[in-house]
Amino acid sequence: MKKNSILLLLITFVHCSIAFGQPNLTDTKNPGEKKTGKAVLSGKITDATTGSPISGANVFIHDIRVGAVADNNGVFKTAQLPSGTYIVEVSSVGYKSLAENILLDGDVTHDFKLEVNYTEASEVVVTGLSKATQIKRSPVPIVSISREYLTSNLSTNIIDAISKVPGIRGVTTGPNVSKPFIRGLGFNRILSLYDGVRQEGQQWGDEHGIEVDQYSIQKVEIIKGPASLSYGSDALAGVVNLIPTQPAPDGKMIGDITTDYQTNNKYIGGSAMLSGTKKGFEWMGRLSHKQATNYMNKFDGRVFGTSFNETDASAFLGIHRQWGYSSLNFVLFDDQQEIPDGSRDSASRKFTRQISEEDTVREIVPDADLQSYKITPLHQRVQHYRVYWNNNFILGKGDRLTVNLAYQRSVRREFSHPVLFNIPGLYLQLNSYNYDIKYYFAELNNWAITAGINGMYQSNTVTNGTEFVIPSYHQFDVGPFLQAKKSFGKLDIAGGIRFDTRSFKNFELYTGSDPVTGFDKPVYGTDTIGANKVFSNYSKTFSGFTGSAGLTYNFSDKLSLKTNIARGFRAPNISEISANGVHPGTNIYQLGNPNFKPEFSLQEDIGLTYTTKHIAATFNLFNNSIANYIYNQKLVNPDGTDFVIVPGNQTFQFQAAKGHLYGTELILDIHPVKTVHFENSLSIVYGDNKGVPGKTVTPDAKYLPFIPPTHGISELRLDFSSKSAHIVKGFIKAQVEYYAAQNRAYLEFGTETPTPGYSLFNAGIGGTFTNKTGKPIFSLYIMGNNLFDVAYQDHLNRLKYFEDYPGNFTGHDGIFNMGRNISFKIDIPLSYDSK
Repeated sequence: MKKNSILLLLITFVHCSIAFGQPNLTDTKNPGEKKTGKAVLSGKITDATTGSPISGANVFIHDIRVGAVADNNGVFKTAQLPSGTYIVEVSSVGYKSLAENILLDGDVTHDFKLEVNYTEASEVVVTGLSKATQIKRSPVPIVSISREYLTSNLSTNIIDAISKVPGIRGVTTGPNVSKPFIRGLGFNRILSLYDGVRQEGQQWGDEHGIEVDQYSIQKVEIIKGPASLSYGSDALAGVVNLIPTQPAPDGKMIGDITTDYQTNNKYIGGSAMLSGTKKGFEWMGRLSHKQATNYMNKFDGRVFGTSFNETDASAFLGIHRQWGYSSLNFVLFDDQQEIPDGSRDSASRKFTRQISEEDTVREIVPDADLQSYKITPLHQRVQHYRVYWNNNFILGKGDRLTVNLAYQRSVRREFSHPVLFNIPGLYLQLNSYNYDIKYYFAELNNWAITAGINGMYQSNTVTNGTEFVIPSYHQFDVGPFLQAKKSFGKLDIAGGIRFDTRSFKNFELYTGSDPVTGFDKPVYGTDTIGANKVFSNYSKTFSGFTGSAGLTYNFSDKLSLKTNIARGFRAPNISEISANGVHPGTNIYQLGNPNFKPEFSLQEDIGLTYTTKHIAATFNLFNNSIANYIYNQKLVNPDGTDFVIVPGNQTFQFQAAKGHLYGTELILDIHPVKTVHFENSLSIVYGDNKGVPGKTVTPDAKYLPFIPPTHGISELRLDFSSKSAHIVKGFIKAQVEYYAAQNRAYLEFGTETPTPGYSLFNAGIGGTFTNKTGKPIFSLYIMGNNLFDVAYQDHLNRLKYFEDYPGNFTGHDGIFNMGRNISFKIDIPLSYDSK
């Protein structure tokens, strides 16, 4: 029935095209006009009210990644472009973004008039779509987060930076470890992309974050719902596309130096970037570093095991020509992250640490070590190397071919031996080869149709360590798909269909004792006789159909409606199938289940947006049903005590049931005048465990785990500028976050516990200082989170459950989130004319 619903909507699209098909009236030239193959776009960008030029306004064409910047007179000119019809986006701080569909052929002059921005505009997005599209004309539930938002809010990592967006949260293990959650779903159900390339780095684990340099990100696009149509498995619940800084416009050289200090954990961060483009040849380089000691709160003091030291680098080379563009990208991520285990002295409640392999006695961590930047011997090191090659070929007559190839290598070592600390316990080496090929057909009767195929081959080796929680494995993914989009004036429809196949195989593993170290090591051949068999050979193929169909209708420039239905697919991950061992950093002995079937979701979305000069309101509803929903459950003995395989670790095993998630997001932004912004949002998600046929769901198991509580944010911001003080883009803001109690937790066997509600107060001030000619010199931001130093535990904070002495004399179990934190950030822009 679910498949038939999607197919019926796709058939309806065809009928609509026959009944309502008409030329696209937004093109500035006749679409049937013969093209020369070359184009240059030039013009002037002015204020729609005053007519004055807008210096520094940006012009960008997303589909071919070409941009230009307006000079002091508001005049811009692009480099030579391939002919075609493109969405051209024009933006400038303080103005509404403007997007127009323009046929570029030969020398095209087109002026743009921008209106003053009271309320936020509909940006152009590219994630999961057949072509670059304005948000208000895409039925897919998608949001865009700008560079200005990222830099003017305090965060400790890139996922933390987006976790205040309605419907978005993060599962955390300290300030540098966050995994994105969208509408109550995360881990392998959320696909993270870096510049459109799927991020592969043992994402089944919850004790390390996303391997991305937060300083390199210019924009984030988030799909809040199934996106398997475009990306296959792991996009069952949504996509987070982290888009890095784009190269300089032709004839320009740009740069940026950022420094950041945060008081709570003495965070020190910085990044330097330089980029240039000349005659279509582009280059860019970036180097970033951040480090911090243990964070603190008023209940726990400094939390041992949360220090980190991260270094990142990236380089880019590209070329634009009449035939399209090609770019080669190199990215390095290297993070040394301590591993908290929450152990404490029962009398003093001070944190303790392991000092011997037997772990019979622990020592209290000295205060000097709690405040030190030095990474302790027991830590994890996560290294991620990425090389990817993006190609966009203009084939003539409006056809376009993109070929994107990537190689990623993730090396993750967890050093868990306190004496022989140079020997890693867990040692995972994941090699991923990604491919993504799309053919964009020339528009026919205003249909934008894309056919493609993407997937990957992976090889994961686990045998170089001494601890084995998952086996070595190979897997191959392939997914052909077809997408279509059509506009009928105020109505836009879009949809598609896809078929995914994942071929999976893991390998048996026997272990024996190393005579030198005494640790476990893999054994082979005759040495397997009498050895411990940890994993068995296993192979299986997972497959399934997915698709989506939806429409948007813009009643006017003020009011729009969108609705969408999408089916998602996710093959079980390696941990869910085959795990059998202690998972370092989690205090969990994890067991898999080889009998799982793929997860399939069906989500319905409906959204209404109303925007005027002074008010912007959005109302979204979603309903998501998931078959074979996989979740982790603690195991207990018949008498109710913990089932223990390895002392000091709780035992968990994955289970499957039917899940149902539903909720809403409300956004109300009020702008009585241009400089005053009162922005409010409310996010509600419920998750129900529907169980399995023939088995009654107990009261303690009726809710799904990891469901964030109802929460909202209210922010009052005043924008200002001062010519006499040479300040532009200034702001001062106050913000309140409020979180309701989460009593709808998965309580069975103590897997989760209820979480009390709390409120946090944040504030910030910032602006850009200019010279006498108005050229920016630097930007300064001073921001504070949790200024009243509230002691709280987020429901998605994994450290909440790190407690050796439940019900202790303090009345506070587990580890609490970060206390008061104040950030000082300086950003220095660089810009040169390289002509």
